[in-house]
Amino acid sequence: MDLKRGFGVLVVLLLAVSMFLNSQNISFGDIFSNDTPVTLDGVQILEYEGKDLTSILNLRDNSISGPPEIDIVSYTLNINGLVGQELSFTYDELRTRFNPYTKVVTLHCVEGWDATMLWEGVLFKDIAGMAGIKGEADTVIFHALDGYTTALSLDYLISNNIMLAYKLNGVTLPAKYGFPLQLVAESKWGYKWIKWVSQIEFSDDENYLGTWERQGYSNDADLNKGFFD
Repeated sequence: MDLKRGFGVLVVLLLAVSMFLNSQNISFGDIFSNDTPVTLDGVQILEYEGKDLTSILNLRDNSISGPPEIDIVSYTLNINGLVGQELSFTYDELRTRFNPYTKVVTLHCVEGWDATMLWEGVLFKDIAGMAGIKGEADTVIFHALDGYTTALSLDYLISNNIMLAYKLNGVTLPAKYGFPLQLVAESKWGYKWIKWVSQIEFSDDENYLGTWERQGYSNDADLNKGFFD
């Protein structure tokens, strides 16, 4: 009888803990994970215009070598390549000099999971417009602080209002998931959503292959197609 009563108490406690964690958008996996905990600088938005959003705490860390160390004081986003004027922006300049843009977009990972989230940042075309793109440029190569690269067509980036996000679900993009900037490559597979962006290079090499594309992943990365060539 004592054993049954003890088991019942344990079940009640586990249910209570589970309800509390759910109310805080935390899973048991987050509690017992060896991963670095994620700290948010505010209360994240989990519903927007009638759409349920994926909690930041449910995202997976799929970096190639772990999240890089970021010194935001010395960080700059560098714009170069086939441009009339090379530019660089500090993190504060990116957040104050450009109009913010927000949109709910779903990230689809080749690992089989997806996340629908509210992204906020600066439009790529607003940055590109300041640099003065040369006529022969048709490709944009993105470089990350951890050495990762990927490329997308200039036309896709401009015509689809693609953004570089610095906020996620209403809070600052966590360091673990791309701070200070992540590309929101809407309608593309997740390996095009480059994190920790530090350089935007305008190019005429439409066949440029990035980190995963060199391993055989599709350079187009369209969601309505397979992600292998």
